[in-house]
Amino acid sequence: MSYVIRDTLRVAAELAAFIDTHVLPGTGLEAAAFWQGAAAIFARFAPRNRDLLATRAVLQQRIDHWHETRAGQRFDPQAYRAFLTEIGYLVPEPAPFVVNPRHVDAELATTAGPQLVVPVLNARFLLNAANARWGSLYDALYGTDALPGAALGSAYDPQRGARVIAWAKALLDSAVPLASGTWGEWTGGDPVLADPAQWLGRAGDNLVLVHHDLHIEVVIDRAHPIGATDPAGIADVLLEAAISTICDFEDSVAAVDAADKVLAYANWLGLMRGDLADTFTKAGALITRRLNPDRGFVAHDGTQRTLPGRSLLLVRNVGHLMTTPAVLLPDGGEAPEGILDAIVTATIALHDLRGPGAGRNSRTGSVYIVKPKMHGPDECAFTNDVFDAVEDMLGLARHTLKVGVMDEERRTSANLAACIHAVKDRIMFINTGFLDRTGDEIHTAMQAGAMVRKADMKASDWIKAYEDRNVQIGLACGLSGKAQIGKGMWAMPDRMADMLAQKIGHPRSGANTAWVPSPTAAVLHATHYHQVDVFARQAERRAEPVASLDALLTIPVAAGHNWSADEIREELDNNAQGILGYVVRWVDQGIGCSKVPDIHDVGLMEDRATLRISSQHIANWLHHGITTEADVDAALRRMAATVDAQNAADPAYRTMAPDPEASLAFQAARALIFAGMAQPSGYTEPLLHAFRLKLKARSL
Repeated sequence: MSYVIRDTLRVAAELAAFIDTHVLPGTGLEAAAFWQGAAAIFARFAPRNRDLLATRAVLQQRIDHWHETRAGQRFDPQAYRAFLTEIGYLVPEPAPFVVNPRHVDAELATTAGPQLVVPVLNARFLLNAANARWGSLYDALYGTDALPGAALGSAYDPQRGARVIAWAKALLDSAVPLASGTWGEWTGGDPVLADPAQWLGRAGDNLVLVHHDLHIEVVIDRAHPIGATDPAGIADVLLEAAISTICDFEDSVAAVDAADKVLAYANWLGLMRGDLADTFTKAGALITRRLNPDRGFVAHDGTQRTLPGRSLLLVRNVGHLMTTPAVLLPDGGEAPEGILDAIVTATIALHDLRGPGAGRNSRTGSVYIVKPKMHGPDECAFTNDVFDAVEDMLGLARHTLKVGVMDEERRTSANLAACIHAVKDRIMFINTGFLDRTGDEIHTAMQAGAMVRKADMKASDWIKAYEDRNVQIGLACGLSGKAQIGKGMWAMPDRMADMLAQKIGHPRSGANTAWVPSPTAAVLHATHYHQVDVFARQAERRAEPVASLDALLTIPVAAGHNWSADEIREELDNNAQGILGYVVRWVDQGIGCSKVPDIHDVGLMEDRATLRISSQHIANWLHHGITTEADVDAALRRMAATVDAQNAADPAYRTMAPDPEASLAFQAARALIFAGMAQPSGYTEPLLHAFRLKLKARSL
């Protein structure tokens, strides 16, 4: 990379040009003032960032030593908790308090519904996600396994269509019932609802309805092939679906240098300006996709009303760990990437706050930044202070920048109330994440013993306590009606019947959002929020005592394990296949998130969290002698052939099995396992970045 001087910083030339030429015009900021402000923020916070990472390392060393000195002894939970308190891993609970974020959009505060997560490097995916605010229920049911069977032939299958229509009208009967009769019997005209307030008006001939603050549009079109056969002319049922979307700079992208960061920032800029577009070929035709406009309808009093046509967009910055070569500090070191993200993504959001299309995204004038992988309240307080400084630099009112706290690290889970308190005036989101949280569980307690098999983790005592405490503490801190309490991803985009059966558990838990892998999944998951009154459920759960901290701190070691050789091999193969299947796309193709076949050829939406849990699990079993280095290498070689076969149809794919030593992807996977114990918190980013940069250097 070539660099230019900006104040006291050396900035990659392409990043500096992008910010000066594309980001700053229209924001009211001059380039000199921007770079002076950025340099001051780095000077103030980069040393503190390093200190926080050093604290992580010291705490881990002390925890490792505690377990090592008690090897073979019966685990004493009281002594363990006392030790964690002594070293500052556990902090005192704050006095009861209530969060006070102001100007939070309804999609996060008062409406419950699905949330998409989309890699920011892919413009087409970003547009699909932003436009997934509305989706066809008929299409989602017809084209997936949500209903038994499948369509016969390529033409419309009227028998499957009839099942789809019956299912959709049953949902209408439940969510927006007629005063008498059913939607299947309705023949048209003005509907008389059991609750007349649920019918808001018409969009042309279409009915605009509302239930649980989610809107439904019943499409009336007697000229449509479906509408022509319907007694009322109903051609479709459109659901308000992905009410919010996280545009991800972190786990679902492979961004390792200035070129990658510029592409990511450019896509975020297009979203904030409203002019993002992508042209591609589909079915032989050239298509240009843009952001949808808002949707209009006429209320009963004749006034024109609008509903949002796009998902409310959040941006997930990277965490505190990584640095980036896109900006070099005065001492020559790389700048903390999370601080750079905070500065640049917030500056870009000025186009939504102040530009000609102000309010296109946030109608309340806020910017929503999700912050991942923070360890405990000190790191949350650090983020709060960085956001204060960015607001001052940009001339924004205090707490314009809202924060989402990912509850995915063990020290955050154990101190969740204190973490929320550290950002209580800007919090808009807490969320659980099983995979990263389990990866940190394994790494933190690496010396405690061999962990249970990965599939058995979800039955561990700490998991239930983790999921319950997240909701219970969030409610106790007053998040209901002010911020999101979220749950994790449904990872199987082709298994919608299973999702319909299982993911209703998330709104039933009191979570007012949960992640979905696709716009189609968002439509189907939206039906759960019509079936469950989430805010009533939150009111019920507020009366519950908070689940035990001791249960949360229970370590999932496999006491008295006696796994057979076949079981150990099966576990190794499963983990190795998952690691290789993801890493080969990340390192060789720069794909940070995609549908990766698992060992049983089930497509899973994978990001780095999957890699973290799998690599840490094998590293744990190696350390405790459950398996050997030779066994792991044999599993990697077996699974390299499997992954090669699964990707045989991809012309850009580089095989691993014929020459594993020459494959950077294979070597990266191996390093993640064998150097897994040495990786900070078990994170995969440092090694992935190193191998991806090495591959990029090869291609120059």
